[in-house]
Amino acid sequence: MRGDYQQLVDEISATLGAPATLEDRDFVLIAFGAHDSEGEVGELPLDPVRTRSILQRRSTAAVRAWFEGFGIARAQAPLRIPPDPAAGVFMGRICLPVLHRGVVRGYVWLLDDGHLSDLELGGLGTPPDARLAQAMETAARIGALLASEERADAELGELLRELLTGPAGSRGTARARLREALRGAAEGPLAVVAVAPWHTADGSDDPAPLPRLPGVAAVCTVPPPGGGEESEARSGPADLAALVRLRTATALDPARIAGEQLLRSPRATGPAGGPGTAARGSGVGAAAGVSDPRRGLEELPAAWREARGAARAARAEPRLGPVASWSEVGPYRLLTELSATAADPAVRPLLERSHTELARTAEVFLDCAGQAGRTAQQLGIHRQTLYYRLSRVEQLTGLDLDSGEDRLLLHIALKSARLR
Repeated sequence: MRGDYQQLVDEISATLGAPATLEDRDFVLIAFGAHDSEGEVGELPLDPVRTRSILQRRSTAAVRAWFEGFGIARAQAPLRIPPDPAAGVFMGRICLPVLHRGVVRGYVWLLDDGHLSDLELGGLGTPPDARLAQAMETAARIGALLASEERADAELGELLRELLTGPAGSRGTARARLREALRGAAEGPLAVVAVAPWHTADGSDDPAPLPRLPGVAAVCTVPPPGGGEESEARSGPADLAALVRLRTATALDPARIAGEQLLRSPRATGPAGGPGTAARGSGVGAAAGVSDPRRGLEELPAAWREARGAARAARAEPRLGPVASWSEVGPYRLLTELSATAADPAVRPLLERSHTELARTAEVFLDCAGQAGRTAQQLGIHRQTLYYRLSRVEQLTGLDLDSGEDRLLLHIALKSARLR
């Protein structure tokens, strides 16, 4: 299928005599071509945005926002975009929207060093240049291929979601159908990657396609814990589940790489501002979790719980992320289970928003094994201030910080609260 895209992109390059690049709706690179002039590949004009897209297989969020400001996400005809050196766009472009049934599925970009300035784009009763009309027909063939892939991916995703979170009675059927679709890859080794949160709204009436990455066998969105089906509405964030093929049963590198790539998607950054940006305990930003390896599909529901738990741990404790493996999150393997329950009544008053600083002080004190000097240094406060705050914690909770059991209760409750 990828070879088909490359052939079609090369056709557009040859038709218009310009280097062409194909990206999907999320600005992930699919194919690129250089213009072939008189049997020799012409020298490509230097343009930082194009070079970065080819080398990193993706454009940055800032570049995406700049180009979308020209209305490309809803365009029904070619657009001319001027250069802007301040944005790293040193050369003008013509954007061919890749359409299927009126929906933009991606973009073909044509670099213009001036030789396309006379190309008539059409509009206001003026027909487009015949070469451009031919290129748009080729772009429509690309759109049909992308739409076909999206449908196939969606079917696999529905089976994966049913297997991971569906009723026990329907999982067997989903497992059998998924095994048939994946063929030999279904026997593993496999890992599940979770990304939380995943923003599915894109401002259009057409659901956004899920990412397609090397090594990812299937991908789907899943409602957040306790959210119900309505939590997966496109107006709010869900979690993302990706089934990743591993090279060996002990090497999680492909899954970690997939997690890193998914976190670079604008649907992972969303309105929160980007992965790995969470301040301590703030719950801001996206993170990814990786399950332990599995053989076959039978244990994937358990693998999904591990991956989601690791992602939640990485969001609560940034030092673990932005991509955390289940085997590396330590006590959070237990805390992710405990966090589903309500806070202990003794600790509940400390968790009120008005006592955020006291809760942070208590958590750092317990993280430092009760060593006052280390705690005061880490918090940047005087010891007497620390002692005062700890006495306030004892008053609010009724707990004795000289008691090992009370310390254990408080420590678990504070960590679990951040996971919630």
